[in-house]
Amino acid sequence: MEFHSSDRLAQAVSAFLGTGKSTGTLSLLLAYAARKSTVSYQEIKELIKDDPEDVLLLADEWRLLLPVSTTKSSSWEDRLLALKDGEIYEIPNIIRYLLEDGLHTGRWEPEKAIGTFFKELGDPNYKQIPGLVRSISEKAVNNRITGNQIKMICLQLGLSNRVDSLIAELKAAGIISPRLRSIPEVNREGSPIYELNPSVTVGLSP
Repeated sequence: MEFHSSDRLAQAVSAFLGTGKSTGTLSLLLAYAARKSTVSYQEIKELIKDDPEDVLLLADEWRLLLPVSTTKSSSWEDRLLALKDGEIYEIPNIIRYLLEDGLHTGRWEPEKAIGTFFKELGDPNYKQIPGLVRSISEKAVNNRITGNQIKMICLQLGLSNRVDSLIAELKAAGIISPRLRSIPEVNREGSPIYELNPSVTVGLSP
């Protein structure tokens, strides 16, 4: 991917972050990081010429950049957000597609990115996946949804024979992540619980 001006990307992310200095700074960082999928703390300091803390906290909140360091698993809740030299941060797969498109178009279009990602992944049902993610987003509460709810949505869409493989692909895409620490909640629901990437679901059509 070529390194484009971050102005168009700032326009894209302002759709959910609003306009302001932090949006411009974050867009500059994301435009740089999108070239190679990861970025180091040292690179961020050099790039924005300022204290990176606020920008990295914002990127982490919206799951646009994730720390590579973990406390246990690769799930988002186990990622260790350390703000110091030596730390590396990575872009979730689906966010790379959103960034590449946003750099060219100035728009944040999750459904387009989801369709493109799953088509390139070779998923036989790639045309249905944007609708699947939209339905998951509509059913989620506070960006959380249970595995049983995902199973029911797959059933309604005629994808009940692919529940496990689709959940695995949604995790690999960076659209959902298991909440492994929520044992009481999992026991109460009788099902795994997943967190949705807010920067993906925020732009989905109703």
